[in-house]
Amino acid sequence: MSQHLGLVVAMDWGGTWIRTSVIDGCGALLWNIKIPTPQHADKRDMLNAAENTLTEAFKWCGTDSVIGMGIAVAGPIDTETGIFYTPPSLANLDGVSLKHEWESKFGYPMYIGNDATLAALAEYHLGAGFSERTLGRSALTLLYITISTGVGGGLVDRGNVLMGAHGMAAEIGHIKIDSSESAPICNCGGRGCLESLISGTAIAGHARTILKSYDGKTTLSNDLLEPVTAKDVFISASHGDVLGQLILNEVVSNLSLGITNLIHSFNPDLVVLGGGVTSGLSEVGVLDSVYQIVLSSVMSERHKHFKLMEAGLGDASGMIGASLLVRASESGKT
Repeated sequence: MSQHLGLVVAMDWGGTWIRTSVIDGCGALLWNIKIPTPQHADKRDMLNAAENTLTEAFKWCGTDSVIGMGIAVAGPIDTETGIFYTPPSLANLDGVSLKHEWESKFGYPMYIGNDATLAALAEYHLGAGFSERTLGRSALTLLYITISTGVGGGLVDRGNVLMGAHGMAAEIGHIKIDSSESAPICNCGGRGCLESLISGTAIAGHARTILKSYDGKTTLSNDLLEPVTAKDVFISASHGDVLGQLILNEVVSNLSLGITNLIHSFNPDLVVLGGGVTSGLSEVGVLDSVYQIVLSSVMSERHKHFKLMEAGLGDASGMIGASLLVRASESGKT
C-alpha cells in the first residue's frame, strides 16, 4: 500500500494495449497493469476490460487520496465530453463517451485526451524535454510522434499544448504522404496517410502483401498461423535480407518525408519519437539516416536547427501525461 498522497489513476488505451497506473505527484508509477486491448470484441466487452483495470487501480489506492482520473486514448476524442470520433484503432468505440461511462461510477473527476498529445506533454515536462533542460538546452517547441499500432502526435510550444478548436489537433498519422491511386487505404478510410505507410500494422500488412507474389530469397515467412510482423521485418533487414531491407528503406523514406512536412508546419527544435516501431527502427540503427534525410530536405538553414531524440519515458508517457492533465486541471479549480 502506498503512503503517497495526491494520487492519480491514469490509463493509456491504445490499439494493442491497455495500460493503467497509479501515479504520484513526481510522475512516478507506483502501481501498474497492462492487458491486451480486446480484438474483434464488441463495445461492451472492450469497455469492461478497460474498466476492470481502473477498478484494480482504485482497490490498490485504498484510503489514499486520489485527486482524479486521467485517460489517454488512441484517436480523435472530444476532451470536454469524452466522446470518441471515428477512432481508427478503437473503431468499435465510435460515439462512446468515457466520461459518461466512468466518471460517476468511480466518483472522481475525469480528464481525457489524445494519447500522443498527452505523451507530448509528459515528454516536454518530464522526458526528453527535461533531459535537454538538465543539459542547458531548453527546447521551445517539442514535436512528439508515436509510431506503434497506429501513428499519432502532439505539439508543445513554450509549455502550451496545441489542442485545436475541438481538442483534436496534431493527428499526424493522417497527413497525406502518398497521393497515388495505388496508395494503401488507411484505417481512417483515406489513402496514403502516414499511418498507412509506417505503422506497425502497415509494415506487417505490406510485407504480407509482397510475400504473396515474391519469388526471391527471403527469411520472411507468409505462414498464416504465424503472420509476419513489423519486428520480423526489422530483424530480417538487420541480417541483410533483401526484402526486409527494401521494406525498411520505404519506412525510413516515408517517415523522413512526414517529419520534413511537420518541421515546415511547426518549426520544432526538438522532435521526439516514441512507440514500438520507433524502438525497432532504433535497434536496426536507422534513426540517424532519418535525421540526415530530413536535414537534406528542409527548406532553410533555420529549419535544420532541431534535434531528433527517442522518447525518454517509454510506454509510460501517455499515462504520465494524463496524470499531468489531471493535476493541472484540478489545481486550476483552486
